[in-house]
Amino acid sequence: MKSVLIFGISGFVGQYLAQEFMINGYFVYGSDISKKSGLQEEVQFYQADLMNTNEVEELVGKVSPDIIINLAAISSVGASWGIPQTTMSVNVIGALNVMGAARKCNPMPKVMFIGSSEEYEASDKPIGEDTPLNANNPYGISKMALEKFAQVYLERYGMEIYCVRPFNHTGIGQRDSFVLPSFCKQVAEIDKSGKPGVIKVGNLEAERDFSNVKDIVRAYRTIVESDDCTKVFNVGSGEAYSLFELLDYIVSLSSQQITVEVDPERFRPVDTPTICCDYSYIKAELGWEPEKSIFETLKEMFEYYVRIV
Repeated sequence: MKSVLIFGISGFVGQYLAQEFMINGYFVYGSDISKKSGLQEEVQFYQADLMNTNEVEELVGKVSPDIIINLAAISSVGASWGIPQTTMSVNVIGALNVMGAARKCNPMPKVMFIGSSEEYEASDKPIGEDTPLNANNPYGISKMALEKFAQVYLERYGMEIYCVRPFNHTGIGQRDSFVLPSFCKQVAEIDKSGKPGVIKVGNLEAERDFSNVKDIVRAYRTIVESDDCTKVFNVGSGEAYSLFELLDYIVSLSSQQITVEVDPERFRPVDTPTICCDYSYIKAELGWEPEKSIFETLKEMFEYYVRIV
């Protein structure tokens, strides 16, 4: 049985990625600085700090996986503005620790790193892989640097390193510090209260391409199972909606009257107006395309919060 080691398995995407590999016949090892409650029993968990070179090397050497996927990262653009140094350390040095550990294995495992649509320069057109890279925030810059190191290690050491550039994705379990879970939770709380309420929001004009996390992890598996690691794929829905449209839909799911207040504190220092994915390359090369719309996903998230708040 093939095996995969997932760093950052306690994050939002981790459990979804573990499930995707398990249902496709893999044994899954998971690692993080702490174990998340609810992690699948089938996952063999090891505690390790990605910033500790020795811990990473010992773990990779011990389990000797066929595939390593690194999900561990500072993954919020907003948060990266407040902690740019930490963002660079975790997203770049942490990845270098993974590359270094994998390089010492015989045979060397495949390695996948997660980039971002935030690497690209601003464009009012759907973004393809040939769009120039020119990040305008610390998070995007860190992902550009990570990809450059991955390319160097691939060329210098003959490693199979896969890089993917996902666009925004969401689903049940994402922290409510992210925009769509925040909307869903606030509206659900008002709905459960049985009376009118107010929610606070940031910039609603921004247009974003949001995918269901299950579609995203299916793309990750499809890509890392492919033969050519030199190809970098965008992964997204191909549809961009303004946050106003998405919030309006979420509000429509509630039976209560809801007032929306714009909070200037929730605005980013720099915010790209429109980000939309052109996923035609991965569709043509690997046959992947999204299965769930963002509106189906938002309904699932809203109903989840109604049950738990």
